Amino acid sequence: MFSHMRTTLTLEPDVGARLEKLRRERKLSLKAAVNEALREGLACLDAPPQPAKPFSTSTVDLGACRVPLNDVAEALAIAEGDAWR
Repeated sequence: MFSHMRTTLTLEPDVGARLEKLRRERKLSLKAAVNEALREGLACLDAPPQPAKPFSTSTVDLGACRVPLNDVAEALAIAEGDAWR
């Protein structure tokens, strides 16, 4: 285990902007902001994934079917007219 590790980071512009915002809002040094962000991020990565909420949809009564489903030719004639032939 090591006590300190020095390194050079190249941050993407969006990450740098978010880190700078965090630093200003919490009045932290850059070093403290980076360490806080890394601790939070690593804790999230170590945590078990949250179970997804079950997906459900509401049902709607559309009434009786207006197209006969047992006769394809008649259903096509109703839907597209006699031009389907």
